[in-house]
Amino acid sequence: MFDADKWNLIWTHREAFIDGTISTLIMAAMGLLLALAVGIIFGLLATSGKKSLTIISRIYVEIVQNTPLMLQALFLFYTVTFSGIKGFTALLCGIIALGIYHGAYISEVIRAGIETVPKGQAEAAYSQGFTHTAAMMYIILPQTIKIILPPMVNQVVNLIKNTSCMFLAGGAVDLISRTNAFAVGEGTGSAAGQGYILGGIIFFVICFPLSTLASAWENKLKSRDVQTVTVRKKADDITDDELDKLIEVSKGGEN
Repeated sequence: MFDADKWNLIWTHREAFIDGTISTLIMAAMGLLLALAVGIIFGLLATSGKKSLTIISRIYVEIVQNTPLMLQALFLFYTVTFSGIKGFTALLCGIIALGIYHGAYISEVIRAGIETVPKGQAEAAYSQGFTHTAAMMYIILPQTIKIILPPMVNQVVNLIKNTSCMFLAGGAVDLISRTNAFAVGEGTGSAAGQGYILGGIIFFVICFPLSTLASAWENKLKSRDVQTVTVRKKADDITDDELDKLIEVSKGGEN
């Protein structure tokens, strides 16, 4: 592990790790954009109040969440490849597979966030002439942001880590694929351990700050909720006699 020659071999082939990291970040970024789009659409369908749309959303979520990501990626890649469609690269496959898979989880986060907003908010918006879409965009969704952001950040972390599942789909160019290629290479296999350690360090450097941010964010929101509840309890604990005394004192101060 501490062999300088092996680490020198890593340095010599650093371009492979750099290219793999860049491809992983591109795959994760594009996959996240697709996942957000899909998640918002199906999250809104699930909370539309229309049974048919809710069923469609439920079917999508259940199928995606109860089948492995790698199976979905392999099915997508080889189905499209054998259909004769040109230009379908492993990177594009990874983006679509990640987007569809994590879109299901994001839709559940959005659905849960929307359901925490009191129904009276939507009813008040409708009474003012808002359409369902406008009410969601201007009234409901803005109130869910602080609720859904911590789990959304967690989904970003999971999405980045799940790019590692793509290396079997047509020889993807992600970081794990490049690391594995280095580890089994004829001239580089002797430094396989160092290669995997470096790959793990890169993933850690990317994911740890995001995980820390999500945890800190969630704890801050919980702390704020606890403080709010405590203040309310203190106000509720005041007896009628104490309230009368406070009113008398305030009147005396005014005089």
